[in-house]
Amino acid sequence: MNKPIEQFKTDVQEELENFIESNPEPRELKRALAIRMLIQGFKVTKIKKILGVSAAFVSKGKVRFALEGIEGLKLKHKGSKGYLNQSDRISIIEWLRSQNQIDLSKLENYIEDNYGIKFQSKQSYYDIFKEAGMSWKKNQKSNPKREQKKVEIRHQEICDLLE
Repeated sequence: MNKPIEQFKTDVQEELENFIESNPEPRELKRALAIRMLIQGFKVTKIKKILGVSAAFVSKGKVRFALEGIEGLKLKHKGSKGYLNQSDRISIIEWLRSQNQIDLSKLENYIEDNYGIKFQSKQSYYDIFKEAGMSWKKNQKSNPKREQKKVEIRHQEICDLLE
């Protein structure tokens, strides 16, 4: 009568050990360790102290493990989908590199007009500049208003004053 129960317990422990050894995300690992410690007979207060978690964390993990098994220990939230896919980013970067003069507002307008996306944070635009190997701070290589003749005359005046 006890053999099937013991076999089940051994199978569960083996599955749990395999999950722990798979090097899961830290929160998943803490849940798995808490369950393993419960199976080994540790009290919740001891588990809280060792793992640095709350009693609710242990209790919630225990219930989820009982209902869903290993899948109950895994995080359900995987993050939100990005606005641009990789091919869109590549085409934007190619467009950026083809521009002689570019500034942040021009990039914002281009992305909104062509992809219908307006990022909430300016950081997203800065990241695209960085991916393109450009700095959003230095958007021009030279001063377009610079007159070389005037610069040379002023340079000569300064040299004459210093002599």
